[in-house]
Amino acid sequence: MSKKIDSKILFGEHCVVKIAHEGSVYVLRITKDNKLILTK
Repeated sequence: MSKKIDSKILFGEHCVVKIAHEGSVYVLRITKDNKLILTK
């Protein structure tokens, strides 16, 4: 099962969100081309 969250709600006024998952922190960012990049 999956959950859908609008990126505007997730990011708000920011272009970077940090996600904690099982002891690691991932960075989800919006690029200048309006694409999403997830890095560890």
